[in-house]
Amino acid sequence: MAESIIQQKSFKFALEIIHLYMKLQEQREYVLSKQLLRSGTSIGANVEEASGGQSRKDFLAKMYIA
Repeated sequence: MAESIIQQKSFKFALEIIHLYMKLQEQREYVLSKQLLRSGTSIGANVEEASGGQSRKDFLAKMYIA
């Protein structure tokens, strides 16, 4: 199945978050950078989880979380 626009955008966003995380790590900002990494990459993880939903209702619930 082809990737949706949401999957593409969330993946691109996660890559940008990772780059920002690495810059913050260089500046020795550890606490904020780790939280940013977790929250910024969780969107894509939740979108991927939703695409494997067992029903339309399950899909919508998981997309709402993302």
